[in-house]
Parts: sequence; C-alpha cells; structure tokens
Amino acid sequence: MENKSALIAGASGLIGKHCLQFLLNDPNYSRVIAIVRTPIETIHPKLEQKVIDFDELEMLGDSLYVDDVFCCLGTTIRKAGSQDAFRKVDFAYPVKLAALTQHCEAKQFLLVTSLGANPKSHNFYIRVKGDVEEAIRRIPFIAFHIFRPSLLLGERNETRIGEKIGGLTLSFFKRTMVGPFRKLRAIQANDVAKAMVRVAQMNLSGINIFESDQIQEVADKFN
Repeated sequence: MENKSALIAGASGLIGKHCLQFLLNDPNYSRVIAIVRTPIETIHPKLEQKVIDFDELEMLGDSLYVDDVFCCLGTTIRKAGSQDAFRKVDFAYPVKLAALTQHCEAKQFLLVTSLGANPKSHNFYIRVKGDVEEAIRRIPFIAFHIFRPSLLLGERNETRIGEKIGGLTLSFFKRTMVGPFRKLRAIQANDVAKAMVRVAQMNLSGINIFESDQIQEVADKFN
C-alpha cells in the first residue's frame, strides 16, 4: 500500500465521476483532490474539493503538489458554444494543468483524448485531441499516459442523441469487430476510468498510448 496523492480534473464528467470513485476506493491513495467549477455531492475522508475558475488554475497553490494527475476534461462544441470555447476546455486547460503540476513535481499525468487523435486531422475535434497530446508530450513527466477511447457508453448528465444511436449500433456489431477493428468497439466509461487508475499503479515510465481495445484489456484484468 502506497501513500500517494492524486489530483483529478473533470470529476463530474462521464469518465471523471467513475475515476474519482476508483481513486477514493484505491488504498494506494491517501489524498484525492478534485478541482471543479461547481461543488460535487461526493463526500469522503480522502477527498478535498477545490472549486475554482479553470482560467485561474495557478491559484490552486499547494494543491498542485501531488503524485498523479488524472485529466478527464472534455466538452462538445455544442455545449461549449464555439470552437474557441471548445479548444479552451479540451486543449488550453489540460496543457496548463500539466505544466503547473509538473512544475510542482507531479510524476504521472493521465489524459483522456479520443480514438483517432491526430494533430494533422481535417476534423476539428480529432485535431484538437491530437494537439493536446502533442503539447503535453513536451512536458517532462516521468510518465505520460494517453487514453484514446472509442465511443463512450454510460449515463451522461445530458442527452447526446447521436452518441446514443452510435453506441447502440457499435454494441450490436461488437462481436464482428475483431483484429484491427477491435479498437472501434464502444466502451463503458466506467472501464476507461478503471484502466486509468490501474495504469497509474503499473510503474510505467515515458509516453504510453492506450487505444480503446487496450483500455478494455486493462479494465478486464481487474473485473
């Protein structure tokens, strides 16, 4: 059992809410800091909530001194209201958080992006996901773990009709997605969160990329 500290951003989101629970239940962590824009209902002796404007992350001060950082931030262009606002949440905030926590000697940074993330993509969403990966790659963490899930399954706070239909379709064809197509299978947000927390205990170093099928494999080992 270790006596580690963790910081999580995006604890109220689809993946983040599960990640938070896994961190609180993991005996390796004695302290978990959740940075949020509005308070969450979770109460736990390990948990410290820091309500903050993400434009002012540097105001977190000593709370940035943690071992592992879990970044589950993400939005949609529709919810953000514009491409610029989307890029702020999915690129600017994670990069700033990474720079600040590495400066405060964080050892690991675990980031959720997306299947197909590519800074050269013509698709804006995929390009931003690739851009954030590339930017954080340049920050010298002992370990940087990238998680690229396919379509996420789980109960969201808001309804996304397109994703719901896509999830049902991919779930229906799941058995036919084999070989190189395995990473296209829809995946439960709970499993992505589980894999993130497990990977943080593997003592890996350097840059490690987990495609959706690899995320599922890690999660399945701990069911």
